[in-house]
Amino acid sequence: MPAHEESSNPLVRERAHLAASRAALRAMREDVQALDIRDVTANWVNAAVLQSQIDDRIKALADLSHTPLFFGRLDYLHVVGAEKAEGSEGERFYIGRRHVHDAHGDPMVIDWRAPVSQPFYQASRNNPLDVDHRRRFGYTGGELTAYEDEYLTDPSETEQTSKILQAEIERPRVGPMRDIVATIQPEQDEIVRSDLGGTVCVQGGPGTGKTAVGLHRVAYLLYAHRERLARTGTLVVGPNRSFLHYIEQVLPALGELEVQQATVEDLVAARVEVRGTDESAAAVIKGDARMAEVLRRAIRSHVTPPVEPVVVVRGSRRWRVPAYEVEEMTAELLARDMRYGAAHEALPQRIAHAVLVRMEEAGEAPDDRVQNAVARNPAVKAAVKAVWPAVDPAKLVLRLLTDAGFLAAHAEGILSVDEQKQILMAKPARSVKAARWTAADAVLIDEAADLVARTHSLGHVVIDEAQDLSPMQYRAVGRRCSTGSATVLGDLAQGTTPWSTGSWEQALFHLGKADAVVEELTAGFRVPREVIAYASRLLPAISPGLTPVESVREAPGSLAVREVAAEELDAAVVAACEESLRHEGSIGLIAADARIPALAAALGAAGHAYLSPGEETTAASRLTLVPASLAKGLEYDYVVLDEPAAVVDGEPDERTGLRRLYVALTRAVSGLVVLHAADLPERLA
Repeated sequence: MPAHEESSNPLVRERAHLAASRAALRAMREDVQALDIRDVTANWVNAAVLQSQIDDRIKALADLSHTPLFFGRLDYLHVVGAEKAEGSEGERFYIGRRHVHDAHGDPMVIDWRAPVSQPFYQASRNNPLDVDHRRRFGYTGGELTAYEDEYLTDPSETEQTSKILQAEIERPRVGPMRDIVATIQPEQDEIVRSDLGGTVCVQGGPGTGKTAVGLHRVAYLLYAHRERLARTGTLVVGPNRSFLHYIEQVLPALGELEVQQATVEDLVAARVEVRGTDESAAAVIKGDARMAEVLRRAIRSHVTPPVEPVVVVRGSRRWRVPAYEVEEMTAELLARDMRYGAAHEALPQRIAHAVLVRMEEAGEAPDDRVQNAVARNPAVKAAVKAVWPAVDPAKLVLRLLTDAGFLAAHAEGILSVDEQKQILMAKPARSVKAARWTAADAVLIDEAADLVARTHSLGHVVIDEAQDLSPMQYRAVGRRCSTGSATVLGDLAQGTTPWSTGSWEQALFHLGKADAVVEELTAGFRVPREVIAYASRLLPAISPGLTPVESVREAPGSLAVREVAAEELDAAVVAACEESLRHEGSIGLIAADARIPALAAALGAAGHAYLSPGEETTAASRLTLVPASLAKGLEYDYVVLDEPAAVVDGEPDERTGLRRLYVALTRAVSGLVVLHAADLPERLA
């Protein structure tokens, strides 16, 4: 569509284009629904696969009423990709969440991930990228109600902040996490569109959009490399189920339905049931990368030099492979450092090959079928069982954690005697099923399983809140993208586990992606400047040297810190929640975990229903009671923070407590009220 002067009422014209685009999307969906595959499939398997693909396509073409079909427009100076001839007319493209075309195949909306859409995020007055002007659209309740133009090539235009962009960022949050596709900034766009082949690590403080950037990167990669990733798979790893529930609608809103989501615990819990918990000291040792070498030694210790020859009887002939020859085969397999299970499978074939050589020397002409038969011979099986026995990963880890002698033999020079005592089970279990496995134990079993048989690798993995993973957890995730790439998202200042990483360099090494590019996002779009500046007072204590977030949003009056008498604290908290509920949007009441029962009772007594983290807010139910331990990654329009000192005291050490407090202080989008009876932590006072 050529760019030209607008009609007398541009809003009417744009609404008409929106209505026509929605009609075209419905027609696209109806065309897919009308497909008849009865005559094009050879069998029921092909039919089932094709029908599944059609069903996915129908879902992807759904017109989501709460999601604007397009949010911007680009008017190019020239035809994209053509010679820029003087006087030639340009093209106009509407930018949205998915591609829409009319009955003739002409585009009505261009997918935000297409190359022609990139200038919507990257064009500027200094570098207009052949864009004459960019238009942003504002919506209210799904209706197009406003527009805003930037003339990038007009020298008389003065640069100003987009009010529509600001309103979209500040729009009240009710329901699950929103996509940020309409508000992506240039530095975010560069990360989103970085190549599939490389791993990217994003260090981003609160409100910088790192989670949304990671999810949009998945959507972009699926657009740019759909066939490859459809074959290899994609995965988003989050810190807990509440967080995954919160983000799960972002990708479907962008038309992507086939991305798996899991916690690290989900990834490693397939082999055992986690029913126990570790003391923090034991969990830190079990999560240390040194445990990988302990496990490797323990597994390889099962290999035993042969003491007898292998004698294979076939018919009237006996074929003998001396013990020294089997030992050479064993040594060669050990030297190759291949997976234990793969070597276990290879050894009988090596022995069988040695037998075949002897058969050929005796004038016989054996083929592959004979070699396979010899490999299955009882004598060969018995020899392999004695020399290279099968290993059960869970049984191996159970023995390490219950047999002090076995652990000492394989941890010598790696773990101190005291560290070995720390990780031994207090009450040794008799079997794998009876053991009270912990989350850290499950990661050890996963490591042992990979030493036995290679873990399946996906094409791309996103890891959010990655600063909280232990080295062994990084290894567990890294195995799942060993032949693919990763997007690592986190904030070192928000590390709240005893084993949280000290640097991204360490983390990426353990992930197996030491050559990853580290990008830092320091521009904040979510948390008001007053709130982030208050929270940043903690940075010198919790993460020295980290660049504070600079918020682009000023919101006078967005921060209130109130001291109340101890006996009035619960009532003051309820009153602050009532005050926040007078505003639009979601409200989060965040408190130390130990304070949750008292506050729940106070809310109930005042007649206020509340949600738990992960439950979806609605217009009728907007208040969520959030234990501080589950606040990470969540956001609310208004936050009431109860007793900061209690949040700090709820953690095993002061630094972790201050980091937990930093997380709690930075969950607000529009306003934060801090209530305290005890003295504030020194850094905030």
